[in-house]
Amino acid sequence: MEYIITTKHLTKKYKSFVAVNNVSLNIRKGSVYGFLGPNGAGKSTTMKMLLGLTAPTKGSFTIDGKQFPNDRLSILKEVGSFIESPSFYANLTGRENLDVIRRILGLSKNSVADALELVGLSEFGERLAKKYSLGMKQRLGLAGALLGRPPILILDEPTNGLDPSGIHEIRNLIKSLPDLYDCTVIISSHMLSEIELMADDIGILNHGRLLFEGSLDELRQNALQSGYAADNLEDMFLSMVDKDNLIRKQRAKL
Repeated sequence: MEYIITTKHLTKKYKSFVAVNNVSLNIRKGSVYGFLGPNGAGKSTTMKMLLGLTAPTKGSFTIDGKQFPNDRLSILKEVGSFIESPSFYANLTGRENLDVIRRILGLSKNSVADALELVGLSEFGERLAKKYSLGMKQRLGLAGALLGRPPILILDEPTNGLDPSGIHEIRNLIKSLPDLYDCTVIISSHMLSEIELMADDIGILNHGRLLFEGSLDELRQNALQSGYAADNLEDMFLSMVDKDNLIRKQRAKL
């Protein structure tokens, strides 16, 4: 099995607070990998480490055969990212906003039209960003991540703040990306019901620790063995998190 991203004992501490604790991930090439956990679980911190935005306290990771930190710049060229809510120049059009990013990345002019087409915004490219709906802004953020068709996409809660139809749009788009062009998608969320509609594989994080990594089918098997319905993974996920929280509390008392 070919893994495009592997992390070994990845750890991030802020003074005495451990945000990410000894996390080892294996992300298959060409998959949609769902990174799941409650708010504050360490998902965004892990993604920021993979993007070189914050350095690990301990551990290492490899992206497409390249090792951090030695190959940091070549890693960045292979990764498109959407971290938190993207911001745009309100008085520029969608196309002009993407053109700013394109120039910084040194990409060809036709990459802007290509990215707008991938996210279904071609007909709105000349509209000012301030006149975009929230769903359109999220699409524009995704278009920024897709510029130049990078082989790896890291998307941090891209459906945050969207209404149900906006969530449906973005979900279908993300699900289709590995078929549209050869890429691997890592997407974070705190909602399993959302992730299971998109992801092939899943990693569950709580208080910086990896509780589970495997395919959705493996998670369903785990659910059945633990006495949960295979079609209600949300209960299984919440139970995993609650159990881990209880163990943490008991340790803290010792």
